[in-house]
Amino acid sequence: MSPQEKKKTARFADEEDGHDLAEDCVEDRESSSVDGTNNTPGSSKNDVRSELQRLAGADNRNVRIWKTMVVLSISIAGALVSLGIHFYLKLQEEDEIKDSFDLFANTIEDVSKIQYKALFDSTQGLSNTITAEAIALNMTFPFVTLNNFEVYARDARIASKAELLSCSLVVEATDIPAFNQYAPPAAAAWILTSEQLMAYYDSEGHGSMDMTPSNGSGGDDMKNMAPKTQILPFVYDTTYNITTGEQAITPSSTDSEVLWQTSPLVGNGFLLMSNLLSIQAGLVPGMDSPFVTVQKTKQPTLFEPTVENALWVDAVLGVEVHRNAHAELHELVDDGSSHSDANMDHLQIHQPHGMLLVPIVDSFDTSQARHVGTVTALFSLDSFLINLLPQGVNGVFLVVKNTCGVDHTYRIDGNDATFIGVGDLSDPDYHDMKRLISFDEYYENLELQQNTMGACLYTYQISPSGTFADTFRSNLPIVFAFVVATIFVVMAFTFFIYDVFVSRRNAKVMTAAIRSTAIVSELFPSSVRDRIYAPVDAATGVGSSSAKLRRFMDKSGKFEDQNDEGDSDAIVLESKPIADLFPETTVMFCDIAGFTAWSSVREPSQVFTLLETVYRAFDRMAKHRHVFKVETVGDCYVAVAGCPNPMKNHAVVISRFALECIQTMDTLTKQLEVTLGPDTGDLAVRIGVHSGPVTAGVLRGERARFQLFGDTMNTAARMESTGERGRIQVSEETAQLLVAAGKKHWLLQRADIVHAKGKGALKTFWLVDEKQSSDTRSNDATSTEEHTNEASNSSAHSGAHMKESAGILGLDSKTERLINWNVDVMWRLLKKVVARRISHGQADLRVPRSEEEEMENHSGSVLSEVKEIISLPEYDANAHKNEPDPDTIHMSDVVKKELEDYVASIASMYRFNPFHSFEHASHVTMSVVKLLSRIVAPTDEVNEDNMASLMHDHTYGITSDPLTQFACVLSALIHDADHPGVPNAQLVAEQNHLAQFYNNQSVAEQNSVDLAWNLLMDGSFDNLRGAIYGTKPEMKRFRQLVVNSVMATDIVDKELKSLRNARWETAFSEAAAKEDNKRDAINRKATIVIEHLIQASDVAHTMQHWHIYRKWNERFFHECYAAYKSGRAKSNPADSWYQGELGFFDFYIIPLAKKLKECGVFGVSSDEYLNYAQKNRQEWEMRGKEIVASMIEEVTRDE
Repeated sequence: MSPQEKKKTARFADEEDGHDLAEDCVEDRESSSVDGTNNTPGSSKNDVRSELQRLAGADNRNVRIWKTMVVLSISIAGALVSLGIHFYLKLQEEDEIKDSFDLFANTIEDVSKIQYKALFDSTQGLSNTITAEAIALNMTFPFVTLNNFEVYARDARIASKAELLSCSLVVEATDIPAFNQYAPPAAAAWILTSEQLMAYYDSEGHGSMDMTPSNGSGGDDMKNMAPKTQILPFVYDTTYNITTGEQAITPSSTDSEVLWQTSPLVGNGFLLMSNLLSIQAGLVPGMDSPFVTVQKTKQPTLFEPTVENALWVDAVLGVEVHRNAHAELHELVDDGSSHSDANMDHLQIHQPHGMLLVPIVDSFDTSQARHVGTVTALFSLDSFLINLLPQGVNGVFLVVKNTCGVDHTYRIDGNDATFIGVGDLSDPDYHDMKRLISFDEYYENLELQQNTMGACLYTYQISPSGTFADTFRSNLPIVFAFVVATIFVVMAFTFFIYDVFVSRRNAKVMTAAIRSTAIVSELFPSSVRDRIYAPVDAATGVGSSSAKLRRFMDKSGKFEDQNDEGDSDAIVLESKPIADLFPETTVMFCDIAGFTAWSSVREPSQVFTLLETVYRAFDRMAKHRHVFKVETVGDCYVAVAGCPNPMKNHAVVISRFALECIQTMDTLTKQLEVTLGPDTGDLAVRIGVHSGPVTAGVLRGERARFQLFGDTMNTAARMESTGERGRIQVSEETAQLLVAAGKKHWLLQRADIVHAKGKGALKTFWLVDEKQSSDTRSNDATSTEEHTNEASNSSAHSGAHMKESAGILGLDSKTERLINWNVDVMWRLLKKVVARRISHGQADLRVPRSEEEEMENHSGSVLSEVKEIISLPEYDANAHKNEPDPDTIHMSDVVKKELEDYVASIASMYRFNPFHSFEHASHVTMSVVKLLSRIVAPTDEVNEDNMASLMHDHTYGITSDPLTQFACVLSALIHDADHPGVPNAQLVAEQNHLAQFYNNQSVAEQNSVDLAWNLLMDGSFDNLRGAIYGTKPEMKRFRQLVVNSVMATDIVDKELKSLRNARWETAFSEAAAKEDNKRDAINRKATIVIEHLIQASDVAHTMQHWHIYRKWNERFFHECYAAYKSGRAKSNPADSWYQGELGFFDFYIIPLAKKLKECGVFGVSSDEYLNYAQKNRQEWEMRGKEIVASMIEEVTRDE
């Protein structure tokens, strides 16, 4: 509706309202009263007063009710908020307890892991010292003694917090006599040294002291000295009882584990020379001796913590020495001061002690090492639990769990740890907060440790107690709850005072209302008065639904009645829906034909580039034509004319818009083919148009939008789905409107009847533009030019050169677009090559022409140049860091011109084969580019600095070498140049001169390489070659990559295929992972992956959308059939085409797709290719015979 029409309508409505009001006034004057009473001015004021008092009385009752409800609400709210605050603060305290416990538990975990690591490392270090000393002094086990054992062991004890470290040696039965002779003098030497060292350490002075040499013979000054501690002069078995100290001694004649050296020095010397394997009341009763167990684990091994271990320390050291060692670890004494009973009574030395056994070997060569003894560390569990928490933090339970026996519970209070008892005695009320600490990481072979009887795994279980929790609890929740309750009481009192003043004000208002009502009652009749007092609901808006709908659309879908108070949902639901019927509209459905197949071979970014470019152009044209865009669903564009703004010529407007869409789509796709690749220019839209009524409105709620409903929408959709690409199908209703508008010449009746789902047989028309008026043509041209300039600017400069080259070579427009696209791809890669060369400081290097000619004039065949391993550059972190952005690289226009000429020349080398054509080469190139772009990094979490290096290793160097990528793309472009349209076998059978020249092997492939390489070596491409490679190694690598890649496309030669399969197995077998030369292994993988990349791309249509596969399969069939008809094939391809395709899928395509997935380089593309291959194979199995029959019918019909 025009603005003038809107004003006229509004003025007419106002006049009608005024007329109605005047008639009402006349009727009121002529009648005495509506309700039959005299209600003229000057009537009794008492009636008014009584009526108002009655109304006021009802209001007063309501006010009293609501006042009571407010007071109750405040009281209830106060109680609820107070309780809420109380419980909230309680929860905060509980959270603080948990957070604090987590903090202290983390501290305990960190310190405990450090302590156990020190225990393992120190004990292992002592074992290594014994082995190293024996090797250095050429001693043979068991005849090995460290005279300075106390020096080494004391350091280990301090670091590991062990109370006793001992060394026991394995003495075989045959060595016992010799060991009995060796032991007394050797023992006297080391014991005497240990006694002197211990006396020195215990003394207050720290003067110098002569140490005896550690060769087992003793110094000259010590020969005449005798140690205080004496040993038995023979190895003996004993039934020593740890609890009672009773023992029976018999000389040993069997293999023995002899207790030989200890730190501190043994208090009972007779325990030395004892066979530890013979102790009947062993440290772990009922199991193998720990010394037998450690020979099985072959690694440091923990055993069950027991009180018997503490008694063993008593037996070896003596109770006094044991107490002193325990006290020293607890730092109760220092500087050698005496340990009185007063300050050590609380030390519980007879509590669980753990035991760690570390094997001693006679060689550091693990393959030849022999178990010759054991280093044993005995430690008190509580020694590891002191000084874990700060003073004042009390009540943390720590349960030492092990996989061999019972648990032991300790309570940690500040710096102290107290043994509570056996079993899990922690507070079960706090087990939901418990933390488990494992020490499994210190075992080289955890599985062996777990599966060996007697070997134990220690675990700490930490949990808080009520004492710990009470530290963080307070009376604050109660205090805050009381304060909040007080605030609500004050609020209630304030409300009461407020109510007093409001009541006074209401009394005054009532008085004024009585006066006002009396005046109004005297001036106006009751009907007018009722209108004056009638409430107006402003929230529902004013005006018709059509007006509200237009206002909604003008504000881009925002509801007018939304407000800032958050009640928009309530208003929307209570108000009348914004919807209306538009009886005269024309709807257009526009779908991109072939979009699904086209998008299946593109990157997501390319798909959106196409849609955004096309839809943006459509949107501008729609705005220009006053067409309303309804929505886009995938690649379908829906528009309407005549809604929400009605228009008489809606069918004409939408028809012109549809014609513009056809023209714009054709222009844009051909321009976009330069950047989006082959087949983009073949895309076209399919449009359906229908006229009729629609229901239009806004579905309110989440993501509300303007929508159309009705049969008109369904019919328009059917017009589109039953139409043809590049054409506009209109319904009979739309055609009638166009005829009535004088546009009959736009219509061409469709020859066949359309059968639409749910509609039956429909008579439809094609919309054509042959008879458009000159002004329409002018507008269309202007609009199209405006919307396509943006897309065309990007390729204008490149297109100028390309048209010149293509014009000289006589290429068609589609080939020109393919050439432009190939040039664009290769130009971007060439910039990366130059950027990489700049980062290496080789920007100005050039290969001498003589060296190029030397390679050009090589005597061997192309096939002989195929390499099993092509060496790619190693990762250079500095070069990667200093590499400039390729987009900022400025390269000479001369290089660009030579690249364009080279690609155009290559295009001209391709013959007009249905399959092996330049279009096929471009399709292969696009597949190579896609696979290269899909190369992904591994899933490891790494920082940004290491990502480039990791990508290099994960992709075998392919991603970090732009020259490799350029070579792959160039190989795809040239791989079928000058292909004769028949297989190599036919050329060999015909004794073709090319077959003879190339020794009947890979004829077409070698010919393609030679043609393309000789062209590149031409003098007109000197600058292009200089941009591709700058050094001789780069030139050789480039040549090798091109040769290997193109030769890999010969998939028919069984010998070559077998060699490639063998190379794949070699590259990715388990043996390859163990190959000594890692660089060769990586380069071998890179080489074979590149070859399979080009192979997959060469047959990529079989691993893409079904329509893509059908297109190229049909072209290949036509090529093979043409060869057969021309006498260049022995058999009719139609006879075996169906089964041949199945075999091709089963024995080549699907295994190839699985290899792409197996190498793990190509990310989701490998899954995508495999899925498409399997689906296409399944589809071909079902429909292949029917398709072959149709292809046969087509080729025979063409004959």
